Amino acid sequence: MSHPISRRTLLRGATAAGLAAPLARGQAKPLNLVMIYCDDLGYGDIGCYGSPIPTPNIDSLARDGLRFTDFHSGNPVCSPSRASLLTGRHNTRVGVPRVFFPRDNNGLPTDETTFARMAKNNGYATACVGKWHLGHKHPHLPTDHGFDEYFGIPYSNDMSPRWLMDGDKVIEEQATLETLTPRYTERAVQFIEKAKDKPFVLYFAHTYPHIPLAASARFRGKSKQGLYGDVIEELDWSVGEVLRALDQNGVADHTLVIFASDNGPWYQGSSGRLRGRKGMTTEGGMRVPGLFRLPRVIPAGRVTNAFASVMDILPTFAAMTGMKLPGKPIDGVDITDILRGYATEAERAQPFLYFDGWDAQCSRAGKWKLHFARRNDFIYSPSPQGGPKTLALRPPELYNLELDADESYDVAAENPEVVKRLMAQTEAMLAGFPEEVKAARAKVLATPTGPSEPGRLPHEKVAN
Repeated sequence: MSHPISRRTLLRGATAAGLAAPLARGQAKPLNLVMIYCDDLGYGDIGCYGSPIPTPNIDSLARDGLRFTDFHSGNPVCSPSRASLLTGRHNTRVGVPRVFFPRDNNGLPTDETTFARMAKNNGYATACVGKWHLGHKHPHLPTDHGFDEYFGIPYSNDMSPRWLMDGDKVIEEQATLETLTPRYTERAVQFIEKAKDKPFVLYFAHTYPHIPLAASARFRGKSKQGLYGDVIEELDWSVGEVLRALDQNGVADHTLVIFASDNGPWYQGSSGRLRGRKGMTTEGGMRVPGLFRLPRVIPAGRVTNAFASVMDILPTFAAMTGMKLPGKPIDGVDITDILRGYATEAERAQPFLYFDGWDAQCSRAGKWKLHFARRNDFIYSPSPQGGPKTLALRPPELYNLELDADESYDVAAENPEVVKRLMAQTEAMLAGFPEEVKAARAKVLATPTGPSEPGRLPHEKVAN
């Protein structure tokens, strides 16, 4: 018995065939990827998301491409978010529940496949420039995970010694903070010039605006928003230099450029009136800028309210190029139809989970976000009462993010069936996660109900 083919299915097939064909036939212009990832940049820190800081080059990605209003990082802190971006998997699946420090000898497991490894296996040149933060020793360096070359600080700039590395060699014991953005940018541009005649992936992971802040002499004192503004304006300049390099080397028309952040703002910056900041599983900790540009494929000047996350990048890039996905379960989905304007939402079989360490705290399905646990202490600090880090919320809190993006109004009581359904879906999903996740969940369920975040009421609205 035959079944009619919908227009959407036909368009999806045509999209995949049209983009994958050049790679499959060995033609001259397969799809390149430039992933620009800032550190601690908040949802409200750039112009096209409402910031007073001028960011014309970053804003051009929105003008010439697609701007997401509901784009998420993989986690509210650095290392876990990067693990999710690179693998398309929840950070707890890949064994990265927390931030790595220079004292650590571990990192992203060697059996995980990054989008760089996937591309390299398909003949791509690959480079990582900037912050890595997934292990600073072999076998956890970028060059162990599919990148041909690496230049940057392997962890956060507030950690010591502040190594600057080229490949697997330390070239400076204490990197000069004021010159980081220009030096990163120079290396990124050099890679584009060198790789222009072959397919390439550039992962450009800026150190800033993670503290301590620093800007070059060219930008210091330039912004009306102080040093933070200076740093953002220099990041914007850097984006402009990368875009200019793509144009000058004739590769802009077949290069997918993505701009995002690893989590919400920390001590400075704006979460755009969303509740919370870095380290929190409220929207301000994980909802970040999300800009996508690909001429003649992504229609210019569009804005979408579709939910998406950094975990969608690997499966989307695979779909666009015809590459085979890694064998392990991928939590992200192909969002090509959203990018092209053929769909308003992506089809997702499972909820999106919000983790703090090994602890699952929230889940998201469509417009609904369910909070079922919450941190009982502040980031990087022990609980003031000496109690458990995470407490179960009884009853859970439910938010309709279409109407209440800042999570001010708990509507669980009015929607008991939604709470029941989403909680059941979440528990079923967690049953397939590592033992550490299941053990953490059992521990949380065994804790008594208590106040979350000392000094703050559960429903207190936070102004940013």
